[in-house]
Amino acid sequence: MEEESDGFLQLYEGKGTQKTYAYHLVDHLRWRIREGLTTETVTILDLHRYMGAVGARVPLLHGEPWRVPPKRPYGESALQVTAACLKGFYVHQCALRRLNGELREELDVRRLPTQADRDRSLLGHVKASMPANPLAPRGGTRRRHPKMLPDGARPELQQVVNTARDAMVVTWLADSSMRIGALCGLHLADLHLREGAACGECVSPHVHVCHRWGNPNRAAAKGKSDWQLTDGVITGGEIFRASPAMISSYFAYMTTEYATYAGGHGMLLIQLAGPQHGEPWTTDAARGMLRRAGRRAGLPGTIKPHSFRHTATAKVLDASGNDPMVAKVVGNWASTRMVDEVYGHPDMHSPKFQAALTAVWGEQA
Repeated sequence: MEEESDGFLQLYEGKGTQKTYAYHLVDHLRWRIREGLTTETVTILDLHRYMGAVGARVPLLHGEPWRVPPKRPYGESALQVTAACLKGFYVHQCALRRLNGELREELDVRRLPTQADRDRSLLGHVKASMPANPLAPRGGTRRRHPKMLPDGARPELQQVVNTARDAMVVTWLADSSMRIGALCGLHLADLHLREGAACGECVSPHVHVCHRWGNPNRAAAKGKSDWQLTDGVITGGEIFRASPAMISSYFAYMTTEYATYAGGHGMLLIQLAGPQHGEPWTTDAARGMLRRAGRRAGLPGTIKPHSFRHTATAKVLDASGNDPMVAKVVGNWASTRMVDEVYGHPDMHSPKFQAALTAVWGEQA
């Protein structure tokens, strides 16, 4: 079984997908052992039962409970990843080892292309079909509704955090729209917090987010843009502009807590207490800090790092007059189309909006 999983995961060597698929695959393989199944004997019905056991809505009996408290059923996004992982794993195994041809045929299904599929393809007009995944849960609307921070969350959090490091994290997440993995994975060499930095890639103060697999805290940026270190100067990676508040919070942290506890690893965020004080701070620890700070501030819901990114993107889109290109560049999003679909909205106070609504109401302008 280890050879099967290792062989499949090696297909994604050097990619973030490898770690994600490994998490979902190990859960499935443990369930498969409990059910007494192997790659040779598993059926499409068994895979549907597993999807139901982890949270998908399927018209089947799931058998014994699998994800019991404190574990929670997978959400919609995790179910999509699980379905993709299972299909890829079994198609790979069935083809490589030439077994369970029936399962392979049932997984190898296709569907008619949508307009979005055609738009993404170079020769979309000639596409007659697209691969489909029979394990994927039925999706609803394509538009997602991201979870924003509660109104006034940033100043409330700033008042209840206990350290200069925590205050810096809140400021950097809010002003840069970085992901938490990128923030916890920063090295001091990545920070160009002065005008006219030697990299020559941005005149204003900025930060280079570089994807590194070898960080001791296992934090890694999602984006994998090329970067290099030449004569002590970082170039490339994803560039995020730094606000004056970010720079101010950085110096407050560096001149107090970092100067007192930091080790020689060169990473930005460090642990300030416990037996490993001075070592790099983990993403789980950062999430826990925000969660506890949110409770102390009396904010509704759970404060999550990605909510800062959603909120910052929505604010930039508003300030730029709904220009998705500006929001894309500020947050290093994958595409303007995604920004427009998720965050774009009409200005309810614009003359154009008011004129259209007046016309629909049948009133005179």
